[in-house]
Amino acid sequence: MAPKSNYYDILGVKKDAKPDEIKKAFRKLARKHHPDAGGDEEKFKDINEAYEVLSDTEKRSQYDQYGQYFGGQVPPGAGGQPGGAGWPGGANATVDLGDIFGDIFSGGGGGFGGRRSGPQPRRGRDVQVNLDLSFDAAFTGTSAQVQIERAEDCSTCKGTGAKPGTSRTTCSTCKGSGSVSEGQGMFGFARSCPTCQGQGTVIEQPCSACRGRGRVVRMKPVTVNVPAGATDGGKLRFKGQGESGDAGGPSGDLYVVTRIKAHPYFTRDAADVLLELPVSVSEAALGAQITVPTPDGAKVKLKVPAGTQSGKTLRVRGKGASKLKGGGLGDLRVKVKVVVPEELTEQQRELYEQLADATPSDMRAHIR
Repeated sequence: MAPKSNYYDILGVKKDAKPDEIKKAFRKLARKHHPDAGGDEEKFKDINEAYEVLSDTEKRSQYDQYGQYFGGQVPPGAGGQPGGAGWPGGANATVDLGDIFGDIFSGGGGGFGGRRSGPQPRRGRDVQVNLDLSFDAAFTGTSAQVQIERAEDCSTCKGTGAKPGTSRTTCSTCKGSGSVSEGQGMFGFARSCPTCQGQGTVIEQPCSACRGRGRVVRMKPVTVNVPAGATDGGKLRFKGQGESGDAGGPSGDLYVVTRIKAHPYFTRDAADVLLELPVSVSEAALGAQITVPTPDGAKVKLKVPAGTQSGKTLRVRGKGASKLKGGGLGDLRVKVKVVVPEELTEQQRELYEQLADATPSDMRAHIR
């Protein structure tokens, strides 16, 4: 029977494609169209047939020479019979696909007749929860308890899913392999067994506690250590604290997203702590030494230089939060806010009037 389409077109390669290009194209298409991966069985057969020919130097040469006659009727002047040795589907038609498919379905189990011996180990699911923290707790670090919902092995059946005193039995359909074969020869492939869903074993008497699932969902308290310097929206990972794995697989991880409550006057910018500092007109104009709080509870003297403008930021080194990466401390950044009194006493008014008389009148000349 003549091929359904040009073999080069089937693999999507040019006629002068190198062997590595052909192999690469086949890998890509095989992953996409293999029936075990939900692909098109007929398409996969065409891909397989094309690769069998184009990956063999002698067969490829014959195909390039005889074209549509290859594998069908005997081409004029050619020896041998169609369907004979060397033709696709012939007596000697073989192709070593071990190296091609060895890694396509690795970990999937059952592909190409791979045998199973019961439920396969599977990593547990990751779990994520939010944790509300005060500004101070995030700054200094703390220990906190979170409630997480996660699936764990059933304590009644120890995760087998079978009623205590009984056990899983070998599946009669696949004889424990977890897969059933379909097709013949080079086009044969394995499907997951419909009776045991690919596990190779079945449960005749399910556990009443988990109804045969082998897993139960529980709320469980977990204590986590939050490092100093945690940020709002930051994500902390606790390895192995997520759901337990199936059939001896490793546990997943727990991710804790920290939510930092607002502070009356401090805010955070990564490891830096921000503070808005109100100062009077006279303090900004003449300069001053002002005592300011720090997030660790101490107080420091901050020098406000004479002539400081509203909005200027002054920095106190090393008085910020711990840096989660790289170590060290951030800074305390103090933003000056010059405050003008809303109401004046008679004395203040007189002084401001004297100040106005002494203030240059051309200070806004540049914007006129």
